[in-house]
Amino acid sequence: MSHSVDYLKEVCAIAHALPVRDVERLAMELLELRARPGRLFFVGLGGSLATAHHAVNDFRKLCGIEAYAPQAAELTARANDEGWRTAFVNPFMKKGDALFVLSVGGGTAQVSLPITCAIEAALMEKARVLGIVGRSGGYAKKYGHCVVVVPNAEPARVTPHTEGWQSVILHLLVSHPKLQTKATKW
Repeated sequence: MSHSVDYLKEVCAIAHALPVRDVERLAMELLELRARPGRLFFVGLGGSLATAHHAVNDFRKLCGIEAYAPQAAELTARANDEGWRTAFVNPFMKKGDALFVLSVGGGTAQVSLPITCAIEAALMEKARVLGIVGRSGGYAKKYGHCVVVVPNAEPARVTPHTEGWQSVILHLLVSHPKLQTKATKW
């Protein structure tokens, strides 16, 4: 029972420490993206990529934002043909679009290299870099335009908390009154 209590206390601590201004800035970035109109490209690895696929559907359906995330077949084909580091580099991204990074570490040269390469490519195209990450030391936070860092309540649980809060924040965004254009069914 102790782990459950501790984990939920950490969730509450994160909720109280969440940088709400950054979340609101993210909402405004997305509002501006839709007004341009620009496209939203999500990237993530592991659980974050699964969350990205879910987010694509919600942003399209509920917010009227053209959104994409790479599918497994595309990722593995790129990695096979061009190498893992360029698996997320999007040849279709252009100025006015946005890259949305979902990552625990935010991408470094040692971990999540495809994410760092995607950020570099997006910046070269003058696209905006947005994100939700669990660490402030990665490429996403260092080079991104608007990146929310999920507060760290317990170092041993950075990954589960970050991935859980990515989903919470994304749902906050797609239900934001300035972004949501269509009501949810339930």
